[in-house]
Amino acid sequence: MKNRRNLTPPRGVPSGDVHATRRGGARHEVSARVSLLCATGRVLEGWALNVSRGGVRVILEEKVEPGAEFEVRLTGTVSAEPPPAPHTGRVVWVQEEPDGVVAGIEFRPEADTAPKS
Repeated sequence: MKNRRNLTPPRGVPSGDVHATRRGGARHEVSARVSLLCATGRVLEGWALNVSRGGVRVILEEKVEPGAEFEVRLTGTVSAEPPPAPHTGRVVWVQEEPDGVVAGIEFRPEADTAPKS
C-alpha cells in the first residue's frame, strides 16, 4: 500500500472558488533533472516527471514533507517551456515509494519570501 500525504482537500471537495482538482495550466511531460535547494543549503536531486505553469511533479530518493519550501531548478532537456529558474516551490503532496518519493510541488508567486526548510 502506498502512503500519500497532501495539503489539498480530498478529490472533488471544493477549495474556495476553485475546484480542488483544477490546475493552473496544462501539464507537459519532461525529461529534466531537478535540484531542490533548501534554505539550509542542502540540495536534493531528482527527476522532473511533468511541469505546468503552476508546478512540477518530481521523483526523489530522499523524503520530503508536505509544506516544505525549496528553490526549484530544472536542468537538461525539457519538452515544454520550463518555468523561470530558479523558482520558489512548496511541496503540496508526497507519495512514498519503496525507493523514494514522488512529490507535487506548486510554484509560489514571485512576491513570496525565500524558501523555508
